[in-house]
Amino acid sequence: MKIQSLEDLRAISRKTGKAIYHPDAVKVNIGMASCGLAAGAQATHDRAKAEFGNDTGIMICQTGCLGFCEQEPLVEIMAPGKPRVIYKNITEDKIADAVNDYRSGAFEKKKWILGQMKNPVGITETDVSDPQAGLTPLEDVPVLEEIPFYGKQVKIALRNCGYINPDAIEEYIARGGYQALMKALKEMKPAAIIDEVKTSGLRGRGGGGFPAGTKWATCAKHHGTRSIICNADEGDPGAYMDRSILEGDPHSVIEGMLIAGVAIGSSRGFIYVRNEYPLAVKRLVTAIKQAESLGLLGDNIAGTDFCFHIKISTGAGAFVCGESTALMASLEGKVGRPRAKYVHTVEKGFRDNPTNLNNVETYANVPPIVLKGGAWYAGMGTADSKGTKVFSLCGKINNTGLVEVPMGVSLRDIVFELGGGVPKKKRFKAVQTGGPSGGCIPEAYLDLPVDFQRLAEVGSIMGSGGMIVMDQDTCMVDVARYFLDFLKEESCGQCNPCREGIKQMLGILTDICAGKGKDGDIELLEELGTMVQGFSLCGLGTAAPNPVMTTIRYFRDEYEAHIRDRKCPAGVCKALFHYEIDPEACTGCGVCAKKCPQDAIAGEKKKPHLLDPDKCIKCGICYDACKFDAIAIR
Repeated sequence: MKIQSLEDLRAISRKTGKAIYHPDAVKVNIGMASCGLAAGAQATHDRAKAEFGNDTGIMICQTGCLGFCEQEPLVEIMAPGKPRVIYKNITEDKIADAVNDYRSGAFEKKKWILGQMKNPVGITETDVSDPQAGLTPLEDVPVLEEIPFYGKQVKIALRNCGYINPDAIEEYIARGGYQALMKALKEMKPAAIIDEVKTSGLRGRGGGGFPAGTKWATCAKHHGTRSIICNADEGDPGAYMDRSILEGDPHSVIEGMLIAGVAIGSSRGFIYVRNEYPLAVKRLVTAIKQAESLGLLGDNIAGTDFCFHIKISTGAGAFVCGESTALMASLEGKVGRPRAKYVHTVEKGFRDNPTNLNNVETYANVPPIVLKGGAWYAGMGTADSKGTKVFSLCGKINNTGLVEVPMGVSLRDIVFELGGGVPKKKRFKAVQTGGPSGGCIPEAYLDLPVDFQRLAEVGSIMGSGGMIVMDQDTCMVDVARYFLDFLKEESCGQCNPCREGIKQMLGILTDICAGKGKDGDIELLEELGTMVQGFSLCGLGTAAPNPVMTTIRYFRDEYEAHIRDRKCPAGVCKALFHYEIDPEACTGCGVCAKKCPQDAIAGEKKKPHLLDPDKCIKCGICYDACKFDAIAIR
């Protein structure tokens, strides 16, 4: 079947939507994105198949990530006339009990339940009625949106992740998929599409934050074989927003690229994916083949003159290839090195032709903007930063995972409400936004609204959306050293300011952490950082000093303690601290002695223990194991 019209899409939507939302049997959706698989979802799926594979009353299915990675594997179970229930941490030993618990209706495993889900209609029109209508909800089980992690979220880019099978184009269509493409093709002029994107205020979500509509309009002005490129080379440590979208909803990105192709007048698209994302590549390949089979990709799409083909290219893991010109060089088969941007890629990009490059999240936002209008999207967010943004929460935080919130939500809400705060009742110290080139923001700015401008004001960046939370046990000097070490290795080495400047800054930081710092080092770091920011060729270099500059700005006392007092207040830099046992706090429980890998701790039961400094390797195991704060850092 080749789809020719909106009615063809709605016919599929009605048929498939019934199967999704009104299954004739018990349907078990297992989260099978990378986060779920890492937590054991494959074993859960295999056990479910072994237990219920021959039961015609049970369907075992896969879906993407619902965002709450801390609770993976997540399993959604639904059945005719029953609520949709999300079970958490369902490893292979629990799946049979969870399914039987749901089928029995007794719900004796309530401690396994994360919440119950309303009909996930999302932001697009569907032809399927609400299966929850008239159902009696489970008592003492919150609706998903009532859980703090989901409470402030507004899912646009993540609208389908965790709700559909990413390998089934029919399920994407049942959620309103490809209706925006049909509207763009048959009801709108290219200029009108660009105007809607401009009206929306959508800015690039890959780090630069350039207005997408302006970029599209500029690219459309220039003559040549125009190209659409999707940047999926997500290289920031701790960032996995793009990966999750590609693994859970690849068609949203394909549809966004198609609409960009219509608007700009392009017939070719490229998706540049980092090689470390094999599952994302696999699901993209499947999605492209399915779209081609239905006539939604390829030649004469939906019976029109519009033709669009997509190719996938995998990167070799170079962080610098996330920069647009380096990415295009790599796509051309050259060494992935940036070039000076006195000529923009929208004029001369891929193979010296006009090229529009956006990242995964940016393209995923396009279909709902076309369907619901730019003004709808612009109604969310702040004056300069419209819509929503996806953030990955990781580090010292209770609720690791992906959250999508309107721009302008405060750091405090993200870290403490959605993220659940810092584990083990430890004190929050800082949050780094924007990946390794982002700044470290202290507690004093927790009420800062998160948008492009406000983050820049405090010395950080939005980046692609990574957020790394740090607690009281984090050494900010060591954090700066760690990220600079990463950036030194990832520098392409083309320009002196980046190549030599980062190297020199790293050397100074390494000496400070090793107890070899000296007076004037802080000022020298600031001077070098200013030079690297001002004269580097590309964004990697100009942003590289951010971790150093912000940690000096907000945690200068830690630098001074390392240099002048030869102490690391957080107890991280091994040359600058030692552990002691406080005899007043020690209860003699013996836990530290049992866990010490060097047998450096000894003592009688219920009496204060002693730590032999000659045997201690400062691994921190005793410090983490002690429940009585008896291990002191000196």
